[in-house]
Amino acid sequence: MVLFFKIFLTEFIAEMGDKTQLMLIALASKYKLKDIILGTAVAILVLNGLAVLAGGLVSEFIPDWVIKIVAALAFLYFAASTIAGDEDEEEENAKSGIQFAPLAVFCTFFVAELGDKTQLTAITFGANEGMSAAFIVWLACSLGLFAADILGMMVGYLLKSKTPDGLLNSLAFVIFSIFGVYTLYRGLHLIREGVCPIPVWPILIGATSVFVGLCAWLFARRKKVEQ
Repeated sequence: MVLFFKIFLTEFIAEMGDKTQLMLIALASKYKLKDIILGTAVAILVLNGLAVLAGGLVSEFIPDWVIKIVAALAFLYFAASTIAGDEDEEEENAKSGIQFAPLAVFCTFFVAELGDKTQLTAITFGANEGMSAAFIVWLACSLGLFAADILGMMVGYLLKSKTPDGLLNSLAFVIFSIFGVYTLYRGLHLIREGVCPIPVWPILIGATSVFVGLCAWLFARRKKVEQ
């Protein structure tokens, strides 16, 4: 029991203020609470299972720059989709009876959290305690991470209910855009250090310019449709 609470508190504190907490606040503007809880819970269980049972195998076989680039694209995609609006998509999903929101949350959270300090914490505890305590480590890490992230969900929905229409969408766009550009910078930097000497800043500025142009076009199209 002491081991459980030690791991739980360590994981909870490690997640506080992390990017995935802010990401969940942003996701609150796009998805229902039950979809976010389901997608996040499954992602946490899978990620911590990989961390405890497989140790560092994922990070060993998948280069860090690949993870960072995929995460950046995911963040930028959600930023752009926030600008574009998703009312038509939600209506279409409701008619077809197919709900993709939990899967979208799962994929976004999974990529964002992969290789994060909370997963490294789980790997460390798993290595220190051994396979005999694998279940306790997995359960404590998962509950600690979920407890911290549930705060992000609650904050997001509190903001959604208390703020004017469009304000939370703007906040979500800013959060996703910042994380996307910053993560892209880190991925490009890793490519330059470990793969080939690419010009990081020109590529980053070019990609950011394309992203800004795309968002401006999506915003203009959305306003035209609303009129």
